[in-house]
Formats: sequence, structure tokens, C-alpha cells
Amino acid sequence: MKIVIVLMLALVVAALASAGVFMLRKRSEGQVAQRQMARALALRVALSAAIFLLVLLAWGLGWLQPTGLPLTR
Repeated sequence: MKIVIVLMLALVVAALASAGVFMLRKRSEGQVAQRQMARALALRVALSAAIFLLVLLAWGLGWLQPTGLPLTR
């Protein structure tokens, strides 16, 4: 499960990087570059929401356990 989450986070970073490339690329077809940038950013948002829901589902089903620091008093 952790590998899937890390891979999805890598896809989020890749989508963000591709949106940056589309933003910086100088083209005479401005609308095409803007459309590609918007799609890349929409993909990033969708992947981020999917990661959030996947973590909630995995936690609810017991696939992921919190491993925080133990409370000491």
C-alpha cells in the first residue's frame, strides 16, 4: 500500500512539473498550451484527491496503522 501511495505522489509531482513546462513553453498557439497546462493541473488535483481517499480507505480497513511516537507522561 505504501508503494502505491509513493508512486501516486510521484505522479502528482510529474503532473505539476509538466504543467510548469507547458506554462513556460513559448508557442504561437497560446490556447493549446493553456489547455494542456489546465489538463495537467486538473490531473494533479484528481490524483491528490484520490491519494487522500485511498489513505482514508486504507486506514478504515486497517491496511495502514498509525505509528506515531508513544505518549509518555
